[in-house]
Formats: sequence, C-alpha cells, structure tokens
Amino acid sequence: MSIIFSKKCEYGLQAVLYLSSITESAVASADEISGKLRIPKEFVSKILQELTESGMVNSKKGKNGGFFLDKPVNQIKLMDIVQAIDGDSIFRTCVLGFPNCSNEAPCPVHETWSKLSKETFDMLNQETLDQFILKTKKKIQSIS
Repeated sequence: MSIIFSKKCEYGLQAVLYLSSITESAVASADEISGKLRIPKEFVSKILQELTESGMVNSKKGKNGGFFLDKPVNQIKLMDIVQAIDGDSIFRTCVLGFPNCSNEAPCPVHETWSKLSKETFDMLNQETLDQFILKTKKKIQSIS
C-alpha cells in the first residue's frame, strides 16, 4: 500500500521497472507483465499505453508484440514515471489536504512532511532505472 502514489502509479512503476529488467530491446506482452507482477492485464495495458505518450515506453503490434522501453534505462528517472501518471502535486500540496498550508501557516504535520517530501522528490528525481535492475529481478523472482 502506497501512501503517496495512486495504485495506477504503483503499477506503472512496477511495469516499467519490469521492462528495465528484461534483456535490452526485448518486448514483453501485457500478459507476461501481468503474470509476473500479478497485476490485472487490462490495467497493465492501459497504463503502458498511457506511458507511450510520454515517450518512455513504446509498443509493437502483432504476434510477437508487446511493450518495450523507448529510452535507455540510464535516461529514465523514477520521477519521469510518477510525473507521467500522477503528476507532482503531492510534492507541492498539503499531505492532509489543508488549503493554504505553508511555512507561515503550517498544518499539524507540515514540518515533518516537508522534509520527507523533499527527500522523496530528490530520490525519485536522481535515481534512474539502471540502478534498480538487479533488485527488480530479485523482487520479481520472489513474486513468481
């Protein structure tokens, strides 16, 4: 369960990480991704089709079709995926939903959330997919 990302974004992150972990230039079908990650196939297809609009993912039609990364893994940041699916508003708005939350008029968790939010944003903006390939492969093996 994620506290900051939508389920759609969680699945998108997982699917793109999966694509990064297979042989470069390999194509993975929605069925394959769905089965390996235990995500509903229809959801996988829809999310990856949306990510094709961002230029991160592309698809190939036909019998041996599927999805593949359209950029090198060292050029895709986790934040690129989050931005394409959920946007970055969670990093700019009050986590409790209070209007006008700021340093001058903070909500009860403003100080703590501001620190966590900045650390999370920085990590997502610095880490690229190539840094997670081995860990992703291990995680996928533990799911299957």
